[in-house]
Amino acid sequence: MSSATSPNLPICDHTPTAYQGPSRDQVLAMRHQYVNPGVLTYYRDPLMIVEGNMQYLWDETGKRYLDGFAGIVTVSVGHCHPHVAAAVKAQAGTLQHTTTIYLHPTIAQFAAKLASKMPENPNGDPLDKTYFTNSGSEANEVAVLMSREFTGNQDVVGLRNGYHGGTSVTMGLTSHGTWKFPTNQTAAITHSHAGYCYRCPYDLEYPSCGLKCAHDIKNVIEYQTNGQIACFIGEPVQGVGGAVVPPPEYFQIVYDIVRQHGGLCIADEVQGGFGRTGKHYWSHQNWGVQPDIVTMAKGIGNGAPLGAVTTTTDVSQTMTNRIHFNTYGGNPVSMASGLATMEVIDAEGIQENADVVGGLLKDGLLDLQSKHELIGDVRGLGLMLGVELVTDRVSKEPAKTAAADLMELTKERGLILGKGGLHGNTLRIKPPMCITKDDAQFMLATLDECLEIVSKNASN
Repeated sequence: MSSATSPNLPICDHTPTAYQGPSRDQVLAMRHQYVNPGVLTYYRDPLMIVEGNMQYLWDETGKRYLDGFAGIVTVSVGHCHPHVAAAVKAQAGTLQHTTTIYLHPTIAQFAAKLASKMPENPNGDPLDKTYFTNSGSEANEVAVLMSREFTGNQDVVGLRNGYHGGTSVTMGLTSHGTWKFPTNQTAAITHSHAGYCYRCPYDLEYPSCGLKCAHDIKNVIEYQTNGQIACFIGEPVQGVGGAVVPPPEYFQIVYDIVRQHGGLCIADEVQGGFGRTGKHYWSHQNWGVQPDIVTMAKGIGNGAPLGAVTTTTDVSQTMTNRIHFNTYGGNPVSMASGLATMEVIDAEGIQENADVVGGLLKDGLLDLQSKHELIGDVRGLGLMLGVELVTDRVSKEPAKTAAADLMELTKERGLILGKGGLHGNTLRIKPPMCITKDDAQFMLATLDECLEIVSKNASN
């Protein structure tokens, strides 16, 4: 099937500006010469993006793409959303930077807005004190620091298949070097089993399994930390790990065990927060738990270099014990971007759209699963979806090559997707939350066509 017969992108009324910068080959050559090779690119033939508008992107030739990955789940309400762009432009033209040692209204306004979105805690103090950072990695570093200072313990428990950032401590949190350099395995960090039912480490099935994966944390705490746990950190829905959705009781069990041993519970909402999972503003709300600390980044500012840590008054007081300073955390431009993003989420029904369009997408993906043997598992909530590809549904052998080939084919047809999971065989579908039902239908039709091609090529 040729690309000429492929599904067409939905109509878009935005006309991109004619690109007049360096050619793609010149940019690629400069990148090879001057940029650290560790700064990776997607696709066998790297894609050059020069303009964005809402859910769409354009390359230097003017070709349009549906962004199914939201700039790695960073663009929440749409590329260059006019309300967010206007807020950033106005703030940058008035005062671009002042450190938090001076007063400025945006940091207080944004912190108040975040506090208003935190669920009420019927059994404890509200989550209403926020520390701002530049990234999710920094946010998770601060969360661990506060936990260690608050409890007086050092040990931290993360989850296998998890991802928490690229700094030294967060690389250690990131599952035994699975995603990051194993040489950065920081002391006093251990890992428990995630609620990854499709690849259960015990070869059990839910619910007859008795949630053995969740109860494993008790053994980890008692035998690997000597019961001296500072905190547990976990993504309520694992992001880089492939949109892994745990059983509904999983986090309730884990949080209870952690608290019985004196530890704090951290919900990493870097990818799942701000309405992305549809039914709730925060992904941890899907599981009926109340964390002690919530960390955020990516979609918090619709692309701004921004992260945050929100916690209770008591835990937040630990940051007053010593001087801890972040030059750019809380700067006026990032605060304006974050505040405007949250305003758009409320005003434009972004969370509801994630629920409705995400539900349509997931139903369509399940239909594709019944048609294409390559799809082993479809999972996720709202617009945080994963499609795990396997060469055999019985053995669940990861279809790594097929996943890579599929991404190339969808790119040719104007659809950008992500890829992740422990084996790199899971499609990560996490578009800007402003996508429409027509966009979802285009995505499904394109995947259907490309899955057919990949399957035929594999059988030849």
